[in-house]
Amino acid sequence: MATTADFKNGLCIVYNNELWTIVEFLHVKPGKGNTFVRTKLKHIKTGRVQEIRFDAGVKIELARVERRPYQFLYKEGDNSYCFMHTETYEQLSIEGDLINNPGLLKEGQTVEIMYHADTDTPLTCELPAFVDLQVTYTEPGVKGDTATNSLKRAIVETGAEVFVPLFIETGEMIKVDTRTNKYSERVK
Repeated sequence: MATTADFKNGLCIVYNNELWTIVEFLHVKPGKGNTFVRTKLKHIKTGRVQEIRFDAGVKIELARVERRPYQFLYKEGDNSYCFMHTETYEQLSIEGDLINNPGLLKEGQTVEIMYHADTDTPLTCELPAFVDLQVTYTEPGVKGDTATNSLKRAIVETGAEVFVPLFIETGEMIKVDTRTNKYSERVK
């Protein structure tokens, strides 16, 4: 058991018999009344973010989770993905809804799979914050059309669609943010 004094970003807790991670928290001491902690919690299974207020000093049950490194091998069927543990070479197949952005997953890429330590079941699969992908198709940019921050549609090597600036051409490598599915920069 822990208290609200032990809160930190990324901590996994049990709240209402479900697993949540702390996205952010703030200890508040109003001029009148008791101290409390305002938190933003993210539900591990659904990804829903909810603001919850805890009184200071309340006991909270911590969830034991482990992050294990895996390498993506291949996609099986429509919604199943096969991974290999990078240290034990053990293979694992998980559903696509556990992956935070499966459209940007390419073969050989290293990911972290979060496990519930008590039940040894996979909870989520997190890609690195940024991935380098090659643009396989995009319309050519029109010269003189760069006065505004215009974006055009591009298909990357994994088959995902990303909006990129007009100067990006087919065959170029770009860096994509996996959390927002947005173009970040050109890879040199």
